Amino acid sequence: MAIHYQTTLDRTFHALGDGTRREILSTLATQGACSAGELCAPFAAAQPTISKHLKVLELAGLVRREVKGRTHRFELVTTPMDEAGDWISRHQQFWEGTLERLEAFLGHNDSSRADTEDGK
Repeated sequence: MAIHYQTTLDRTFHALGDGTRREILSTLATQGACSAGELCAPFAAAQPTISKHLKVLELAGLVRREVKGRTHRFELVTTPMDEAGDWISRHQQFWEGTLERLEAFLGHNDSSRADTEDGK
């Protein structure tokens, strides 16, 4: 389970690590399901390039492909992004707590140092 989760998370972050793929996801989020040709239009890239990006998104589970005849339509799947968001949220809470404790510790040490210097 943990290995599968990490693999899924790794694929999601890898897929989201490219601006073109993020733009494809944004297009699908705003326009709904689109064909590969429709997704090529906003980009200055050849269809094979966009097809490679779509394959990465599909392997990450971020898009679902539906084939009707020769037309391939792609639909956004949000579950992997939700899982990535949950992971980020958990780690953000950890780091915020850690940084708050560090800030309190450093503030306490600054007060102690000022008291020591005033006492000289």
